[in-house]
Amino acid sequence: MLRREFVGGLLVAVAGRALADEPTGASPKKPKLRDEALKERSEGLRPNVFVHVSSDGKVTLVNHRSEMGQGVRSTIPALLADELGANLDRVEIEQADGDKKYGDQNTDGSNSIRGEYDDLRAAAATAREMLIAAAAKRWHVSAGSLTAHDHAVWNGSRSLGFGELANAAGKLPVPKPGSVKLRPRAEMKHVFRDLPLVDARPIATGAAQFGADVRLDGMLIAVIARPPVVGGKVVRVDDGKALAVPGVKQVIRMPEPKPPWKFQPWGGVAVLATNTWAAMRGCQALHVEWDHGPNAAYDSQEYAAQLSRAVHQPGHAARNAGDVETALAHAAKTVEAEYHVPHLAHVSMEPPAAIARFEDGKCEIWAATQNPQDARKQAAETLGIDESQVASHVTFLGGAFGRKSKADFVAEAAYLAREARAPVRVQWTREDDLRHDYYNTVNTQLLTAALDASGKVTAWRQRTAFPPIGTTFSDVKGPGAGDLQQGVTDLPLAIPNVRAETCDAAAHVRIGWLRSVYNIFHGFSAGSFMDEIAHARGKDPRENLLELFGPARIVSLQELGVEKLRNYGATLDKHPIDTGRLRGVIERVTEMARWSDRGGRALGLAAHRSFLTYVAVVVSVKKDRLGKIAVDEAWLAADAGTVVNTERARSQMEGAVIFGMSHAFFGGATMKAGVTEQSNFDTYRLVRIPQAPRAVHVEILESDGPPGGIGEPGVPPVAPAIANAIFALTGQRIRTLPLMLAGVV
Repeated sequence: MLRREFVGGLLVAVAGRALADEPTGASPKKPKLRDEALKERSEGLRPNVFVHVSSDGKVTLVNHRSEMGQGVRSTIPALLADELGANLDRVEIEQADGDKKYGDQNTDGSNSIRGEYDDLRAAAATAREMLIAAAAKRWHVSAGSLTAHDHAVWNGSRSLGFGELANAAGKLPVPKPGSVKLRPRAEMKHVFRDLPLVDARPIATGAAQFGADVRLDGMLIAVIARPPVVGGKVVRVDDGKALAVPGVKQVIRMPEPKPPWKFQPWGGVAVLATNTWAAMRGCQALHVEWDHGPNAAYDSQEYAAQLSRAVHQPGHAARNAGDVETALAHAAKTVEAEYHVPHLAHVSMEPPAAIARFEDGKCEIWAATQNPQDARKQAAETLGIDESQVASHVTFLGGAFGRKSKADFVAEAAYLAREARAPVRVQWTREDDLRHDYYNTVNTQLLTAALDASGKVTAWRQRTAFPPIGTTFSDVKGPGAGDLQQGVTDLPLAIPNVRAETCDAAAHVRIGWLRSVYNIFHGFSAGSFMDEIAHARGKDPRENLLELFGPARIVSLQELGVEKLRNYGATLDKHPIDTGRLRGVIERVTEMARWSDRGGRALGLAAHRSFLTYVAVVVSVKKDRLGKIAVDEAWLAADAGTVVNTERARSQMEGAVIFGMSHAFFGGATMKAGVTEQSNFDTYRLVRIPQAPRAVHVEILESDGPPGGIGEPGVPPVAPAIANAIFALTGQRIRTLPLMLAGVV
């Protein structure tokens, strides 16, 4: 039974009525490439790849980013429509294929709005100005006297609908980039507030098409036995029992990847069958002898000890302000703590899936991908054909968190479609997803602070050791500037002597992006250490935190002790490091949680700036009836600048609390003899309903500043806030995650 049929049937049973207006899940027709689809419409107005106005008045707005629950298909079209002046009930949303003409399509880095806000508005403003120019020409009036709203151009009480003007507007010269004016914010009628989730009904009823929902005639399902250790390879394989499983049609050896791993297929042996269950059974029946390769000795416990030894030695300077060593030597008191966070897996609810069809030297892909352009590129490289011969279609994503921006599973499907001479869906199982992930990297940090005789903090030294994401792409040993901007070089401190150092660390697994990336462990260590400093000083953690961040100011590179800062790809002029905003979220969240009136509650506080957004979190913890730690309530305040869709922003911050809790309590992928020890949700747990807080309170601070990120910044302060609350309750310091290792959960 198809997933959508099951969900639809379940809803029918519960609601007591048929959902006759929803798709049935029948095999879809071959999707058309976007340009071909547009040619079937009337010419109308098409000033750019994002906006099309047809002569019947229908407005087609292209969503070029991937929808994975964050509501981007609701937010981007609403922003375009508002700038254009279109009525949302006359707008059709079109999902873009992977194509460089759309610019950046990688739905990663909390960048869909913060990185393209002005450009998206300009695309719609261009169409609006052309419609106004066409109306002005017809009425013989000045364009400056006209307005566009409610799906029409207005001259006082007279109006011409967008459809009436589309063909004429389409014949006018397209304004030069940068020449169009954006609407004043006061004219934007639909955005900067809660927006409806346009895909809510198809998602709830099972009609939405996710990766594994795509069906093609003659399609085979592939499940792959991959080398248990990164860099391993097949020595020999006996596929007799696999081929004997009913439904299994072929067994195909995968190509062996060569370092650097990038997004190549992992290797191994694929079993292709007429259905998923047969493919899974056939894969289990394979007998494969492996050469585990150079990473077969990788042991997480031993590696943690290596990282610990590394941070207890001087490292490479990453930032330096003042003279930390002298300040430490003359300190009246020093505070020092070592923190460790293991590899973390993505474990999105939908494991990776991709479908490929290869015919006549051309490849067509359907995938739950965050980066359809890279999926297209990787498929082309794997097949040895030009990118122009690959079409990359995007389905809905059942969660992603950075995992599905890597195209290895797409490359597998492309390769197998060519070798099998049939359309192929590569289906990862949950075990595959956990054992063959691009893990968030493992990290150890040593933080040291100096206090003078009056208790003032005079020095801060941070040493961090982790194999960076760059090891997936080249032979590097330590982090670069883009890695360190995440909680090291951009951490604002009102301390006269600050130094950060990095220590070399080699990778033994594939390392990749995960929601908030390095901010997870840098935020955990810094947020926890600040609380340790507060107690060493005998100071309230809130007042200590505000003092360490210092007065409201724009922090200079000189104060940070760096020559330059990547700043998440933004200029410091537009997005400076502003401690006033950091103080603002701390003050607001502590008001929300009634910090000054704790009344016996055990509260923990932490704050962090990431992806150009400022977030502070307070959590309340208690012991449950079994004496284990539970999060009772959580509060989060975020300053993300201009927020287009406040409902989705709140939802993502609520989700960030649960996501951060999962990693703090249970997260940790560990390796023994190079093999990942966890394989499913019994060994890699997530927070479930009974463990969730009874309430999560989120406030998005109002702002008209430039947009910051939304999807990731809520995660980093969660773990340190929990650790600090546990100390408030029990007096026990948590310096190693996950919490279950400490026996408190």
